[in-house]
Amino acid sequence: MSEQGSDSKGSNSKGSDSRMSARDLALEAKATIKDMTGREPETVSGLQWDGETWLVTVEVCELSKIPNTTDVMAGYVVQLDDSGGLLGYKRDRRYLRGEAENR
Repeated sequence: MSEQGSDSKGSNSKGSDSRMSARDLALEAKATIKDMTGREPETVSGLQWDGETWLVTVEVCELSKIPNTTDVMAGYVVQLDDSGGLLGYKRDRRYLRGEAENR
């Protein structure tokens, strides 16, 4: 999976080994969440370098309800290396879609 991302048009890093672009890292994290949870990711809400690895936050609807403002959502943090390799992932929080964030 990582090699495909480094060859894509969106990668700006042809000269720097196998580093991936931010876009490719986000796509890799979304694919990881879909593979691991079986749920369709809705959006990437964060991308952060922690000094050693990339932390990508992916939002997923875990339970659809009516009205959709009561859907149960989850934020997953995916930890990737420079080449998009999975180092780990975890569900960071659960919330209702219509809730305001109070962090």
